[in-house]
Amino acid sequence: MPDTPRLPVPPGACDTHMHIYGPVARYPLAATAAKPPPCHADLAAWRAVLARLGLSRTVVVQPSAYGADNRCTLDAVAALGEAARAVVVVTPETPEAELHRLHAAGARGARFFMLQGAPQGWDALAPVADRIAPLGWHVQLQFDGSGMPQREAAIRALPCPVVIDHVGRFHPPVPPDRPQVRALLRLLETGRVWMKASAPYNTSLTGPPHYDDVSAIARAAIGVAPDRILWASNWPHPNPPDYLIDEAGLLDLLGHWVPDDATRRRILVDNPAALYGWA
Repeated sequence: MPDTPRLPVPPGACDTHMHIYGPVARYPLAATAAKPPPCHADLAAWRAVLARLGLSRTVVVQPSAYGADNRCTLDAVAALGEAARAVVVVTPETPEAELHRLHAAGARGARFFMLQGAPQGWDALAPVADRIAPLGWHVQLQFDGSGMPQREAAIRALPCPVVIDHVGRFHPPVPPDRPQVRALLRLLETGRVWMKASAPYNTSLTGPPHYDDVSAIARAAIGVAPDRILWASNWPHPNPPDYLIDEAGLLDLLGHWVPDDATRRRILVDNPAALYGWA
């Protein structure tokens, strides 16, 4: 049986990054999809994870496999109701009316996934940010953090908040005093950049249970900006390692990164409420 978290989970706790996949006949894959979607990652399976972890809120993030076809994500948000928000994919050409429709359906961010299977590239980032800023949305950005120093100025220049995925996703993880991580910390210090404390298994070389190399970066980021850190499971783990991932262990890992209940509550409840509009 999958585990439940050892640490208490406060009411209103949110998973800020997970994906829903549906039948290919209903939700066809994009031409840019790098591989087939995971199995058993539908809404029923996610509801079981929510119950097991004791979470109250969900941010459904558009999978790269669907490109800019947001139907599966929005259908999931509609089914989950007010306890859910969406991060979608839009382009510089997305009509204004469509942006407002997406907002009414629960979208609060525009995703940029800059790894294999990317629906669009860096050239679209600033134009999309200009489009979504009036709606109060943020840009959600996932890329190889080893390029963080080269991307820092462009991220700073965006006219909307930015969320950096997965503890910066440094390939490979480096100590917090290295230029790559220092660039992330400087961005967090601006007050306009957030970070998801999530998916350490994507890059860690030291591995579970504590992912010491990624944990050092997570602690440094939390120390700089505890009010702009978000927790996420990254369920159903689209690019899993060669060992079993249990979401309860990932939630308990937050206790390894954050020793006090008040800061954990901020990360699990207050910060996502502010960013995604539950406040």
